[in-house]
Amino acid sequence: MEYEKIKQLMDDMGNSKLTSIDIDFPDGTKISMKKDIVVKEKVINEKIASDNYISIENDNYNESVKNNDNVNIIKSPMVGTFYIKPSPTSKPYVEIGDEIKKGDTLCIIEAMKLMNEIESEYTGKVTEILVKDGETVEYGTPLYKISVSE
Repeated sequence: MEYEKIKQLMDDMGNSKLTSIDIDFPDGTKISMKKDIVVKEKVINEKIASDNYISIENDNYNESVKNNDNVNIIKSPMVGTFYIKPSPTSKPYVEIGDEIKKGDTLCIIEAMKLMNEIESEYTGKVTEILVKDGETVEYGTPLYKISVSE
């Protein structure tokens, strides 16, 4: 196959919705192409009008963070799908108001068909859940606000 035709095939795939293609030609030539799809979602949380709150802007989210040293944010350590409970019929791992300890499981992030349990880095109280069950999250996406016990 000619270089120009291969280049055109690459351009056509880049402009299409296809994510992969494998072609076997009768002369034994094989072409395999795959492209990664980046899903960007924007999570917008309610802004609270108060001197105790500040707004943080980022490409992937907009959140209000209480300007208080004892509030920490648990962020996603990977790209995947956020699940708040171990199965569709189970109770959530944690809910707003729950007291948690360092090492407690907060949620699962499914990445490449693997279920990864996300554990708390802090001991404290869950004050806010920042994503919905079943949402796609990216590395660094805020998941929970934790009011840390002193």
